[in-house]
Amino acid sequence: MKNIAIACLLLLSATLTAQDFNIEEQLYNLPDVIFKKINTPLGYEAAYELRIKQQIDHQDPKKGYFYQRAYLSHRGFNRPTTMVTQGYTSNSNRISEVAELIKSNQIDVEHRFFGESVPDSIEYQYLTLEQATADLHHINEIFRKIYPNKWVSTGISKGGQTSIFYRYFYPEDVDVSIPYVAPLNASLEDERIYTFLDTVGTNECRAKIKALQTRLLKERESVLPLLRWYSYGAQLHFNYLTFEEAFEYAVLEYSFSFWQWGNDCNDIPSKNASLEEVLYHFVTVSGVDFFADQSMEDFASHYYQAGSQMGYYGYNISDFKPLLKALPTDKNPSAVFMPNKMKVPFNNSTPKKAAEWAKKHGNKMIYINGNSDTWSATAIRPNDNVDAIWFFLDGKDHRDARIKNMNNSERVKLVNNLERWLDMEIE
Repeated sequence: MKNIAIACLLLLSATLTAQDFNIEEQLYNLPDVIFKKINTPLGYEAAYELRIKQQIDHQDPKKGYFYQRAYLSHRGFNRPTTMVTQGYTSNSNRISEVAELIKSNQIDVEHRFFGESVPDSIEYQYLTLEQATADLHHINEIFRKIYPNKWVSTGISKGGQTSIFYRYFYPEDVDVSIPYVAPLNASLEDERIYTFLDTVGTNECRAKIKALQTRLLKERESVLPLLRWYSYGAQLHFNYLTFEEAFEYAVLEYSFSFWQWGNDCNDIPSKNASLEEVLYHFVTVSGVDFFADQSMEDFASHYYQAGSQMGYYGYNISDFKPLLKALPTDKNPSAVFMPNKMKVPFNNSTPKKAAEWAKKHGNKMIYINGNSDTWSATAIRPNDNVDAIWFFLDGKDHRDARIKNMNNSERVKLVNNLERWLDMEIE
């Protein structure tokens, strides 16, 4: 009789689906997952902060493991799932546009070696595109046990790059990928950035940008003391770079940041403006903060990835050579600042392969870019060889190139393709 009862229980458990259990019961049964309940976003049933056990080296478990932070927002076991692939730190379960649009569950994944997703000591040789996407694949394998329906991946900026590389390495993990404002750089100093900065906007606006940069460098003896007081007040420290190096980098960065973040040419101070007015504008657009020690520490992992595999950009100094005193002028300075100034050979074979893959096999991809964003210069370009769609939103920048800012025809195009690829209706 006891054996019959056990058999019946086993038979019953075999016929139960994920919907027959609540989400916490399901999470308890998943391997490599630790969770705690957090505030639930509107429209969701529950939300959790996760710690997911990941191998430091997915090719060699003997190297040990770390716990990767992620956030789960649960809407329903019968809903699709959106994986948000972050490029940096993630410290909230804010719901993405994509998850809102398709009313999906969401798993927001902090990038390996950022934020709290770090081992006891960081060994940068394991911060590769191969290892980072293997993290995402492991999460996909775990959570498909409770979310068996359609999956979408999406990310913004470096998170968008991560989404592209994830699809390249694991093309069957998700049904659709939606990278936003995601560059795919071809080299350590991708010169397409220079072409963009030489042609974007109007001649008048580009001339005003150059004039402001030139004035700052020419009047450095008056500028530097004022910037030092600003730095003291902001509690900025400069050991990785000297203060004057940081100043010159910030001046060179100004044009890149100006277009990336959608600044208005009408806001550029005129040639008759006071130096105080010029500096106020300068620190809101570029400024030395980005080149201070804290920023170098916060973005160390990012710079390692850029300098070792992903590529980046530099600063064209042809117009400013005579005015630079702190930076070398024998070549264009790089925007990569490697952690601890380590020397690592650059190998961009993976981005090159991913770019070729995207041209020939990158189906069911939605690329969202802003045509005023500096990073659009190195975005994947449209082609007719794949079943994918591209948006270069007119007048939109790195922050504004979003679905919510699309016009009606653009949104209809996006929704129609999503419905076709996901085999579902979107309200």
